Amino acid sequence: MMKVSNTLSRRKENLRPRKNKEIHLFVCGPTVYDFSHIGHARTYIAFDVIVKYLRSIGFRVEYLQNITDVDDKIINRAKELDTSHIALAEKFEKDYRDDMKTLKVDSVSRYARATRHIKEIIGQIQRLLQKGYAYEITGDGIYYDISRFKRYGKLSGRTSTQAEDAISRIDESIHKRNKGDFALWKLTPRSPKGEVGFVESSWPSPWGKGRPGWHIEDTAITEKYFGPQYDIHGGARDLLFPHHEAEIAQMEALSGKRPMAKYWLHTGFLTIHGEKMSKSLGNFITIRDFTEKYSARLLRFLVLKTHYRSPIDYSEEMVEQARHELARIDEFVGKLHEKSEIRSTKHETNSKLTLKFKKDFTKAMEDDFNTPIAIASLFQLINQGNIFLDKDRIGRTAAKALLDFFQEIDTIFGFIFWRERAAISPDIKQLIREREEYRKKGNWEKADELRAVLKTRGWTVEDTATGPKIKKSP
Repeated sequence: MMKVSNTLSRRKENLRPRKNKEIHLFVCGPTVYDFSHIGHARTYIAFDVIVKYLRSIGFRVEYLQNITDVDDKIINRAKELDTSHIALAEKFEKDYRDDMKTLKVDSVSRYARATRHIKEIIGQIQRLLQKGYAYEITGDGIYYDISRFKRYGKLSGRTSTQAEDAISRIDESIHKRNKGDFALWKLTPRSPKGEVGFVESSWPSPWGKGRPGWHIEDTAITEKYFGPQYDIHGGARDLLFPHHEAEIAQMEALSGKRPMAKYWLHTGFLTIHGEKMSKSLGNFITIRDFTEKYSARLLRFLVLKTHYRSPIDYSEEMVEQARHELARIDEFVGKLHEKSEIRSTKHETNSKLTLKFKKDFTKAMEDDFNTPIAIASLFQLINQGNIFLDKDRIGRTAAKALLDFFQEIDTIFGFIFWRERAAISPDIKQLIREREEYRKKGNWEKADELRAVLKTRGWTVEDTATGPKIKKSP
């Protein structure tokens, strides 16, 4: 039985969707005012794997993600760059989508832009006003009154009096009834002459020209596509309060039904040497920074080595360790490819090896998507497999079975067969044959000379009981 850690109940629960094998999942998407950073990658890679695993075991997952393409951050950045907020948002949305493609994050069923759902947003605000959960501040906008929603704080464990301790951005106004009240609609400022100033990031509404607040777009989007209740809401832990708390207050007040989402899954924080990522600290790493220096494959592997709920404290040492671990995977896969192309003269065993790994992998993933345990089981298989390979106890059939299962799990993990094996050119093969002839004749000096030549050409030779093994140097 699939188990998930539910932030709402604060315990691990069996995953039981409302509909048979159908799961509606919503994850908060990016605010597109800048390049996405490795903290974003952490969350979106984690949910990509979660969705792909659920689909692999027979669940029909509809994965919805919003795109915040209107926001104070976008407007302010557009002013800095002397461009329109529309052009800026379109550029960085495209960059975000390109980054996700690079990272093989391709499980999202639908992206929904906030600006395409203004009608639904206004409709929700009108209903909240009618029910008495919202109020208007003249010349400012429409705000949600958190004192009216008695269950405010149930997700995060915070109370309305603690609302000023927000993790994610909040709305400031000296005229709010409560410190934690948040904007549903922000009116466009008036000019000194009393005229409503025109900005392209504004829309007509019953209360005047303006734009939506941050929290309301998510519930307007999820209600349109999923209705007032759905299965899973996901996102980064820094959105837990007040953003996710605000979503619950809005939707449950409107529908009178609870919970809005049955399961809440949150990814842990990503820090850099113990500090929060910040441009002012000079430790801000975009996805593009990382992939240009290292690789998208390495970032995906690095993320999955840690459980999605646990914090990651990024360091260069962590990256270097991950690089060596990927090299071990490549080496083992290369050996399997070689074995799959030749017939063994010895007795083959190891159906049990594959079966044990399948069992360990499934057990780890069904325990709240425990990718680090699943990856640890992969390396246990590699260790045992190398012993069997050295004894020539893995032949063609067993090698193909292992490769097939690696292909199967890589549709979820996405880092094992990231690139094709480096092709061995005819001249390299000739050098290997010549070196082996020298070794057979006991001419170790010449054999070592050719090993050095191969190394300069980017190849490492390992001599084993079953013959030379060659791999591309890191």
